[in-house]
Amino acid sequence: MSAAVSLAVPQDDRPDPAEALLRIEDLRVEFSTHRGIVRAVDGVSYDVRPGEIVAVVGESGCGKSVTALSVMRLLPAHAARITGGRIMFRGQDLAHLPAGAMRALRGRDIAMIFQEPMTSLNPVLSVAVQIMEPLTIHLGLSPDAARARAAELLGLVGLSDPERRLEQYPHELSGGMRQRVMIAIALSCDPKLIIADEPTTALDVTIQAQILELMKDLSQRLGIALVVITHNLGIVARYADRINVMYAGRVIEHGDSTAIFHGPRHPYTLGLLQSVPRLDRPRVARLATIPGMPPDLRNPPVGCRFAPRCALRAPVCDTAPSLRPIGMPGQATACHRAEELAPPPRFEPGDIQPATAREMPPTSPLVSVRGLDKSFRISIGQSGVLRAVADIGFDIPRGQTLGLVGESGCGKTTVGRMLVHLTEPSDGEIRFDGADTTHLARRDNVAFRRRAQIVCQDPYSSLNPRSTLGATLAEPLRVHRLVRGRRARRERVAALLDMVGLPRVMAERYPHQLSGGQRQRIGIARALAMQPSFIVCDEAVSALDVSIQGQIINLLEDLQRDLGLTYLFIAHDLAVVRHISHRIAVMYLGRMMEIGAAEAILSEPLHPYTRALLDAAPVPDPTIERARRQRSLQGELPSPLAPPSGCVFRTRCPLASVECAATVPVPREIRPGHFAACIKL
Repeated sequence: MSAAVSLAVPQDDRPDPAEALLRIEDLRVEFSTHRGIVRAVDGVSYDVRPGEIVAVVGESGCGKSVTALSVMRLLPAHAARITGGRIMFRGQDLAHLPAGAMRALRGRDIAMIFQEPMTSLNPVLSVAVQIMEPLTIHLGLSPDAARARAAELLGLVGLSDPERRLEQYPHELSGGMRQRVMIAIALSCDPKLIIADEPTTALDVTIQAQILELMKDLSQRLGIALVVITHNLGIVARYADRINVMYAGRVIEHGDSTAIFHGPRHPYTLGLLQSVPRLDRPRVARLATIPGMPPDLRNPPVGCRFAPRCALRAPVCDTAPSLRPIGMPGQATACHRAEELAPPPRFEPGDIQPATAREMPPTSPLVSVRGLDKSFRISIGQSGVLRAVADIGFDIPRGQTLGLVGESGCGKTTVGRMLVHLTEPSDGEIRFDGADTTHLARRDNVAFRRRAQIVCQDPYSSLNPRSTLGATLAEPLRVHRLVRGRRARRERVAALLDMVGLPRVMAERYPHQLSGGQRQRIGIARALAMQPSFIVCDEAVSALDVSIQGQIINLLEDLQRDLGLTYLFIAHDLAVVRHISHRIAVMYLGRMMEIGAAEAILSEPLHPYTRALLDAAPVPDPTIERARRQRSLQGELPSPLAPPSGCVFRTRCPLASVECAATVPVPREIRPGHFAACIKL
């Protein structure tokens, strides 16, 4: 990463760490809908001290983001209102602060990093304009000074060619790049509080580690308080000081990070921890999930709101539990039967045996790729040819899954789009079920759509905002004449919603009425509607909380087993990729670095880049994380317009030598079925 940006806070303005910078007291928020009043936040209380990282975890729709938007006073005025409680920030109640005073605080003293950068960034304004705006409004910088600071911030968050990036627009950046722009905007005015709503959902593990290390350093060095809303429990274990677990609009457990991970006192918290796939433990045959769905907050259950899904339910649960101290100091839970909850099993490194590889019966490849290449001509900021994918080759056997991992901008999504003919390759060959499908006529492409589908990374931008979800799911059934008759299509839509764990009433809603995780499940349902034989899953579970993520992964595996589906699974969560994949391919700057059986790649990686990815991947255990030596990948990601000569990874590789600059390594078989592109092997 680039040299640190000067983010100095005057010593006399540094808040007292003993006092809460933010204190939320009995917050209540309601939404008015045509179906009734939704009590999205119902009596939430927690505080955040200067220099502290507080995590808020829970399933989609539990009120995490609504609480954050209440602090920022960004709730939709026509539909939402704060009906009770206080939001105290440095002695001011933000819930009742005049609009002008709130605008002065928002962006300068309090900043927010939103979950979906594509919908948070203005599509008609350049990156430069959007980063410079708070610098000129809040800090009074001149245009030249603001532009220099904007470029410096882009370098700080790991974007290559910051001067060129400033001239680009959001649609020209990858999902991870857009998220880094959002982080740069949040950091621009040296805020005292940053609320990060899923700040690393779109980021690969190496950039995720760099960004979070940066944010943690700023939090400790400058006394910046950080509220992290996330479903990634590995991130929580590595960085959070304290944790608030939310369910159905309420905080149901809170405490020190170690206490929550090692001794959860609420069945819901334990269920979340058991749902997480882990790299430090043997692969399980099926991910644990929490049965059922969160309650409808228009009419929540009387008593404990988790009781309908809880294995410990008893008559006492018909009365609402309040938070009470239990376990370690500072820990509290809202569960009548907390004393009966068995702690999760602990694993020591010596207890863990190497996992066996997934059984892979020999089958012919459904998808074969040879010499795949894609170049784009760039004329904004810096003209040239961007070679997004360079000489890629692999096979995906029928009924199996190839996991594709690598840093943002490495070409993963471009490969996936070429396989389903959303992007035309510049060179190379793609064969599908033995037939050459590299270039298809329009008529053949329509027929091909029934056999190959994609689940897109950004669910909001891939759904029609003017169509109900039922109409969205019914459209391919009607266009391709898969189901005839409105009644039959409605029944099929209902079945698709059941498959992805959504209530059937969702068919009447529009995309903006769903949480990010719920929209992603609609994207998966739409792909399944065509009954395809091949699906490209482009970050298909990255926006989902861990319990629903487990359900979707189990669903994908069940469909693969029952229907013989073949997947290209693009993701940055290595534990998820390891669980679902038979083989894993690792890309860097458009080229293939390593490919082999999933367990071989992750237990005995050959390429230095693969080892760097594994070093950066967090494990959901604070004790392990604090004992690990953090080894984030060093150096800048090179510009894809001017990649290094020879091995594209050599500028960041600890093994690089002069000879690495002279030869472009190609993947070669180092072990049976295990290929790596490194001349040092």
